[in-house]
Amino acid sequence: MPQILELNAVSRAYGSRLALDDVSLALEPGELAFLVGPSGAGKSTLLKLINREIRPTSGEVWVDGMAAHTMKASRVSELRRRVGVVFQDFKLLPRLTAKENVAFGLQVGDLRVSDDEAAERALDALDAVGLGDRGDSFPHQLSGGQQQRVALARAVVAQPSLLIADEPTGNLDVETSWEMMDLFADIAASGTAVLIATHNVEIVRRLQRRVITLVQGRLVRDQPAGLTGRMAWLASS
Repeated sequence: MPQILELNAVSRAYGSRLALDDVSLALEPGELAFLVGPSGAGKSTLLKLINREIRPTSGEVWVDGMAAHTMKASRVSELRRRVGVVFQDFKLLPRLTAKENVAFGLQVGDLRVSDDEAAERALDALDAVGLGDRGDSFPHQLSGGQQQRVALARAVVAQPSLLIADEPTGNLDVETSWEMMDLFADIAASGTAVLIATHNVEIVRRLQRRVITLVQGRLVRDQPAGLTGRMAWLASS
C-alpha cells in the first residue's frame, strides 16, 4: 500500500535549538494515528513540516508522493490541496457564514473552482459533519463544537489525502470531543490518513489507535493500534 506521509531522518533546528531530531515515520491511507508528547516535544513543528509551512534542516518529508523538503514555493498550494488542517482555535472568518468559510477554504486552495461549485461542495461537507442546516449561520451564532465542525468541513471539502489536526478537542467539552473523534474516525474509514496531535489522555487510551510519542524532539515510541497502554503516557506526560 502506498504511504501518504513519509518522514525520513527529519531534523529541524531553530538556531541552536533542535526541535526535531532524526525523526522517521510513515502513515498509510485510512490510518488514524495520535501524535503525543509534552509541550515543546516537537509536535507542532512536525505538523508545520507536513503542511510545508517550514522546511526541515535535514531529512526528507514526502506528502502523497510530493517532496515537501525540496518543494519550490510555487508548488506549495498544490501540496496543501492534499493536506487538510484542523486547528484548536477554529480560525474561522467571523464575517463569513459557515458555508462561505468552507467554500472560501476550497477556493483559496484551487482558484479553478467556481463560486457555484464551491457553494455546493461546502454544503455537502457541512452535511457530512452534521451541520447541513447551519450553512447560513455566522461563527458567533454557533457553539464551540459547531465551529470546530465547520473547521473540519473546511479541512476536508477538497477531499485531501491527509488530514492533520493540532489539539482539535482542546477547546471542547467532553461530549463534543467524542463527537469530533467519531468524525475523525469516519474520515479515516473513507481512506484519508489522519494524524492528530493531542494531550487528551482519555481519548488516546480509549480509542486504541496507533500512538506516536515525541519527547524533546525525538521519536521515543511508536505503538501500533490496539496496544495503547499506560506506558505510552509515561513518555508523554
